[in-house]
Amino acid sequence: MLELKGVSKSYGQTVALRATDLAIEPGKTTVLIGPSGCGKSTILRLMIGLIRPDTGTVYIGGDELTAENALQVRRRLGYVIQEGGLFPHLTSSANVSLMSTHLRRPKQQVEDRIRELAELVQLPMDTLDRYPAQLSGGQRQRVSLMRALMLDPDVLLLDEPLGALDPMIRAGLQEDLKPIFQTLKKTVVMVTHDIGEAGFFADTIVLMREGRIVQCGTLDDLVKRSVEQFVTDFINAQRTLIQALEGSSG
Repeated sequence: MLELKGVSKSYGQTVALRATDLAIEPGKTTVLIGPSGCGKSTILRLMIGLIRPDTGTVYIGGDELTAENALQVRRRLGYVIQEGGLFPHLTSSANVSLMSTHLRRPKQQVEDRIRELAELVQLPMDTLDRYPAQLSGGQRQRVSLMRALMLDPDVLLLDEPLGALDPMIRAGLQEDLKPIFQTLKKTVVMVTHDIGEAGFFADTIVLMREGRIVQCGTLDDLVKRSVEQFVTDFINAQRTLIQALEGSSG
């Protein structure tokens, strides 16, 4: 569904991503994780065409992503960023329907889709008449997810979507999002810095460091079959989260 072949990105003398090969399995959730500045968000922005690679090629469903087709291809991708990125001057409903309105989709079709998505993310319909500033952090992220799903994309790209939320709200939204991903059976690529969150959502975890992929696999692979000392050190730094995750699944 998504593939990077020899993709790299630098900003002046700063290397954001070294030449990287990565294939994302369709219908599964892949989580990119690693320290700040390791290149995980850069990969997401390359996948959606917000930035262009210095070398290599990005493929979406087998099609090469180019400067010419980026806008068209972007409609096949849903994108959610930290704190939602909603337009403050638009109601929640208008935020959700923005691209559908731009594409002149029939009004009834848009309204039906909004109701369907509100039910999916468990958001009361009257909430959609409010502006983002009138919503809680969790509600804003649900609206952002609705907006990302509005055009029924093939892929969801989530850049630390829960990172700014209160821990209790974050835990509740995690519990709600996982069955949504499983129900939709979409390809999901998520960025997080939280190994517990990665283990909760991911079919595959991609651990990064200094612009390169260190190891790919399940949480169990990283914990029990680390390929280098950095993997062990990274896991141990969040040991309490691992213990909590294992306790909840035991």
